[in-house]
Amino acid sequence: MTHTLPNDKSALRRELKRRRRTLTAQQQKQAAYTLCQRLKGMPELQRAKRISLYLPVNGEIDPTPLIPWLRQRRVTIYLPVLRPLSDNRLWFVAYGDTTPMVKNRFGIAEPCPRFAAHRHNRLPAWALDTLIVPLVGFDQYANRMGMGGGFYDRSLAFMRRPGPAPSLIGVAHACQQVDALPIEPWDIPLNAVVSDTAVVRPTNAGPTKTG
Repeated sequence: MTHTLPNDKSALRRELKRRRRTLTAQQQKQAAYTLCQRLKGMPELQRAKRISLYLPVNGEIDPTPLIPWLRQRRVTIYLPVLRPLSDNRLWFVAYGDTTPMVKNRFGIAEPCPRFAAHRHNRLPAWALDTLIVPLVGFDQYANRMGMGGGFYDRSLAFMRRPGPAPSLIGVAHACQQVDALPIEPWDIPLNAVVSDTAVVRPTNAGPTKTG
């Protein structure tokens, strides 16, 4: 089900974050299970050997039930880490049972800076096969609204140029879908958005970029 909201992006973010926070713990758990069942059927995950996930906060849909399935398939899992001394960019750092974790300035758990600083513990974004990324809102054209910090858009800006690049899969609760989102020239397109009710792929009928 889609929802029409005001065009103001700040108001959109507030409303969509409110919606997902109203879900009960049981609804969150069921949505995570259904999401992960859908993800397992996607070619972008079935063929991947290096995948970036995220650890959910503030009502984000939880992709971590996917981890045992990925481990069984010998997939290496990475997490986004706030890159030190950078303008809102990310590292992608290997994640396992023994990875030392800390909370970053947003209160999100991530591999600790000392561990992340070692090059052999991280991978350039272009070398990942698939990224599973959180979002605040999405529309019927698989456009994504993020938190507003531009972390993924800056970290994946290389995808506008020819060369190796990962598949990008946005994930969200179905209640985070709207009819159409404003999109910007710097937005990096997704291959798909997966929710607990559907898989949405981009179409050529999407709205024109603004700016």
